[in-house]
Amino acid sequence: MAISRKSWGTAPSGERVTLYTLEGKNGLRAEVADYGATLVSLAVPDGRGTVSDVVLGYPSLDGYVHGRACLGGTVGRVANRVSGSRFTLDGTAYALDRNHGKHQLHGGTVGFHRCVWTVDPLKFHDTPALSLSLHSPDGDQGYPGNLHAVVFYVLTDDGLRISYRATTDRATPVNLTNHAYFNLAGAGRGNILDHVAEFKASRFLVTDTDLIPTGEIAFTAGTPLDFSTPTRVGTHIDDPALAVAGGYDHYFILDGKPGKMRTAARISEPDSGRTLMVSTTQPGFQFYTGNSLNDPHGANGADYGPRSGLCVEAQGYVDAVNRPGFPSVILRPGEMYEHTTEYRFSVK
Repeated sequence: MAISRKSWGTAPSGERVTLYTLEGKNGLRAEVADYGATLVSLAVPDGRGTVSDVVLGYPSLDGYVHGRACLGGTVGRVANRVSGSRFTLDGTAYALDRNHGKHQLHGGTVGFHRCVWTVDPLKFHDTPALSLSLHSPDGDQGYPGNLHAVVFYVLTDDGLRISYRATTDRATPVNLTNHAYFNLAGAGRGNILDHVAEFKASRFLVTDTDLIPTGEIAFTAGTPLDFSTPTRVGTHIDDPALAVAGGYDHYFILDGKPGKMRTAARISEPDSGRTLMVSTTQPGFQFYTGNSLNDPHGANGADYGPRSGLCVEAQGYVDAVNRPGFPSVILRPGEMYEHTTEYRFSVK
């Protein structure tokens, strides 16, 4: 078990970028770049003992600088969509950077996934880990307050744990997540339609034609979003009810009590025998099936076409800053933003 590093180019800001490799047990290996606190690769053995990368990534820094899919990046200050690129907090209106039509997506044009983070290699009980920190100044992409964010990557015996912390000197929204795209057959090896998913989530956020929550919360039962039992991802993905998103791009509300670590999703891939179990302390997750992916420049010459990866992005409710009825994502001075998501793998 070890941590190594290598120079990985220069960011548009002029800062040097470093790629870190975490070597663990059983063939597990993770690569993390300080650019965007990005999960570049995650190598996991399959049922035959063959180790393959199961997250979509690029072979060089250039792909992350110019790519628009946020592959593996840490997104913030506010993940997902903020309607109208604005919100009001404590009586003050804030206008945000617009980068998704009239809305903001994943923190703005220069969101956290496009910043160079400060890295401190760590070991937890001889387990390789990284601490990555970022200072987001007052006014960054329109958000108030100086925010200090920290992301911990810990390579466990059977997967990867990502923990997040943040503090602020002024009230501000915070909703961080990781945007890894998984393909359990191996990155670049076809689409994810034959993956089988089961969610511990019986409700979801209803959205409009811009995929902005309307405020309505509905039950998944009887809809194409019902994954209460193991269901092939491709079974209902072309249902007319999903046409606006071109597939799945929906926020699922987890059953149980937020703040406690609990299972969110179980996803398996029949041919490789790999199963991914996602657990989180967050109240829900965005399930996205890579509907708009279109990139022929993936790792090892892979072509990342539509639906070549899926995301389980644990996070707070989408557009909560504009929906008083949703659980708040506001962080205030003296408080600590903190949550953890685990990705655990098994084979059969």
